[in-house]
Amino acid sequence: MIPVAEALERVLALATPLEIERVPLAVAAGRVLAEPVVAQRMQPPFAASAMDGYAVRAADVVQGARLSLIGEAPAGRAFGGTVGVGQAVRIFTGAVLPDGADMVVIQENTARDGDTVTITDPDKHSDNIRPAGGDFRPGDRIEAPRLLSPGDVALAAAMNQPELAVRRRPVVALLATGDELVMPGENPRADQIVASNSFGLKAMIEAAGGEARMLPIARDTEASLRATFRLAEGADLIVTIGGASVGDHDLVGAVAGELGMERSFYKVAMRPGKPLMAGRIAGTAMIGLPGNPVSSMVCGHIFILPALRALLGLGKVPAPRRRAVLGCDLPANGPREHFMRARLEDGVVTPFDSQDSALLTILARANALLVRPVADGPRQAGESVEILPL
Repeated sequence: MIPVAEALERVLALATPLEIERVPLAVAAGRVLAEPVVAQRMQPPFAASAMDGYAVRAADVVQGARLSLIGEAPAGRAFGGTVGVGQAVRIFTGAVLPDGADMVVIQENTARDGDTVTITDPDKHSDNIRPAGGDFRPGDRIEAPRLLSPGDVALAAAMNQPELAVRRRPVVALLATGDELVMPGENPRADQIVASNSFGLKAMIEAAGGEARMLPIARDTEASLRATFRLAEGADLIVTIGGASVGDHDLVGAVAGELGMERSFYKVAMRPGKPLMAGRIAGTAMIGLPGNPVSSMVCGHIFILPALRALLGLGKVPAPRRRAVLGCDLPANGPREHFMRARLEDGVVTPFDSQDSALLTILARANALLVRPVADGPRQAGESVEILPL
């Protein structure tokens, strides 16, 4: 067995950032920006009104002043004249500030009678003007790499960029194995169970920006496994589920070897998830996950998601961890790093009493993994511990 950190390092060594493609801005949200977006213009491109009101000279804004209305400036249609002494232009939010004006009086602070505007409140705490270039200027950038948020997409649109350079989505082939598995909706025999791991991993992968391809369940024969492996052709990462242990029917390692797998490691000093393998098969990275549902999902958080981030060009780094206050006493940990399903509430993390790697109900209730280092001593409630948020 190798330590978790070493196993992750070897997994990340298998992941090379994918090629760059250009996509329309309308479908760029959630993609990973691969090249910086550079503004070619400034925003706003002119001094603009921040409110509905009247464009005036600030010197004219005194209590009871009566100003002559000389025109109107709606958004998208600038007023062509100049605001002089004792004059005002009706203006709307986003409109170009007319020449001569240096303040917008909000309409609530005025009274209008025909072409006469009276100042009823000379409030000057703000000029209500958005300066030209106040948001961004030519040369300002959205830096890469980054996972594009809705705000990033809006900013790129304002920078007048119709398409963006992003990393191609990693295609992950999910290959579940086992005679005991049937798909949801089928009628399992008394000695079968419903496949769940592929669905949880698919959701995890796609939430992280990947594209999951669920292959047919491979049965516990070498012929079935070989046929299903062939269906994974073209994937950027192959993830097998189950069949990686040492039982008579655990055939993944043997069949992958026959197909030319260059194994990077097998077995990791962790709970749950010890029977984990990784390597490269026909040039494609492969990770073999345990079959127990919780083991599979925990390994997904610790190994699959960092590998996806590496493929997306977001760096070769572990899943982010942080500190929390332990909510209960814990006995000493053993020789494997333990990732305990836990609830994190108000900065306090409490592991569930049962840590059985087959219990999906507990995993569904967990929002964090409490990380116990190898040979970690007894812990007392109130101590600071490391967690991996889910």
